[in-house]
Amino acid sequence: MPAKRTSLVRRDHSQVRCLVTGATGYVGGRLAPRLVAAGHQVRVLARTPEKLRDVPWAADVEVVPGDLSDLDSLRAACKDVDVVYYLVHSMSSDADFAATERRSAANVARAAEEAKVCRIVYLGGLHPGQGELSEHLASRAEVGNILLDSDVPAMVLQAGPVIGSGSASFEMIRHLANRLPVMTTPKWVRNRIQPIAVRDVLHYLVACATLDYSPNRTFDIGGPDVITYADMMKEYAEVAGLSRRRILALPVLTPRLASLWVGLVTPLPPRLARPLIESVQCDAIAYERDIDVLIPPPAEGLTSYRNAVQLALRRMSDNEIETHWANATVPSIPSDPLPSDPDWAGETVYTDIRSRDCAASPDMVWDVVESIGGENGWYSFPLAWSVRGWIDRMAGGVGARRGRRDPRRLNTGEALDFWRVERLDRPNLLRLRAEMRVPGRAWLEFRVAALPDGRTRIDQRAVFFPRGLAGRSYWYSVLPFHGIVFRGMLENIASKAERMGTRPAPEVPAAAS
Repeated sequence: MPAKRTSLVRRDHSQVRCLVTGATGYVGGRLAPRLVAAGHQVRVLARTPEKLRDVPWAADVEVVPGDLSDLDSLRAACKDVDVVYYLVHSMSSDADFAATERRSAANVARAAEEAKVCRIVYLGGLHPGQGELSEHLASRAEVGNILLDSDVPAMVLQAGPVIGSGSASFEMIRHLANRLPVMTTPKWVRNRIQPIAVRDVLHYLVACATLDYSPNRTFDIGGPDVITYADMMKEYAEVAGLSRRRILALPVLTPRLASLWVGLVTPLPPRLARPLIESVQCDAIAYERDIDVLIPPPAEGLTSYRNAVQLALRRMSDNEIETHWANATVPSIPSDPLPSDPDWAGETVYTDIRSRDCAASPDMVWDVVESIGGENGWYSFPLAWSVRGWIDRMAGGVGARRGRRDPRRLNTGEALDFWRVERLDRPNLLRLRAEMRVPGRAWLEFRVAALPDGRTRIDQRAVFFPRGLAGRSYWYSVLPFHGIVFRGMLENIASKAERMGTRPAPEVPAAAS
């Protein structure tokens, strides 16, 4: 094997050319703007670039289309790059996910070698040096080894549960503690864990860009606290002002049963909960702190678990959630875009189309449309939406508890209860793709347009492509409810916008004399 490069090629002493893979994910979506703020040139690789169109930092980076399974797209993305950040890991339960991960890592390593990249930075998971690992932890360790074996120096950072507003680990703890004063849990809740605040993860990742040399090894990173998962839930409850949570550990609760249980209690679907649960079946602590020699901790020190929870809750209360686990999760159902009108690509299609003119301005109507879902509700028959969400959870779907990241503003690609924002043309078009379990493909679309007389037209359309006889039977079984749900939704959107338009302007106090 050729000797590995040990220094960075920079345009100046501080600016580094970075490629971020996984920029639509939880960590990658936070890292990219921080690299920009540090003065670096940032390129992000996205399988669906449209998902990054609405993020605040989109104009500050170069977005290139590509896929880790497509070597040619990786070659183009790695051209003229100094550092590649590998922040992709499948949370799939498919039998061949590990093989897919191996191929992706090998492709990134090869493309980086050919482009003479100086460093690869990978975020993996903490795990013991010996003993059997879960499938997902073993896969992450294997990806790290593939990168370490390449010709490009690799820094493999291994972290425990990441705690931050919207992180999957934090959301699982939050919902379990909020909803269950007494919990029956698997015996692994007594294992030792070293959580780390997302701000500290980002501190290490950003600093990796400008190191003077490129070590080729793993580094454990973790917060200052080594606690148990049970302690994490109890301390969360204390910070959140809840009564003391009591935890009963049961040795017979398997990861599969535990993931189904978590899926019923929290917004996380079982397919995502299971890898998280499996990752804490063994101790997840930092066995060395060699990273401190290269990258000192933040000036204020590493964030304690308690402070990380306080920061996450504060961010959530202020609606400042930068990224969310649901938006980083690849759905397990087909995600084909809505076929073009009017021929529908020759498929059978069922539609529910309604229109309404209202006296409110287009901007007011759009504000109501874009605020749909989450805590704001769906403007019609709340019980029906709740029941539909519970049915979906029982069927193994995502359910309706994922909510939304921000109460007023959406981004393309975001999760919205059991929908996903497929297209957003503010302030005219919102298209949602269904991610609930249905025998077919479904969309819900809103269009807002100004009329010549100063009024506003709202067009609402539900589209369903059935799959086989089950799909056709499903459509006709729910058809009676459409007249209630969809008609009420449109009427209430228009009425709310009109009420907003008739509210008196707040009085402005007279200037002091």
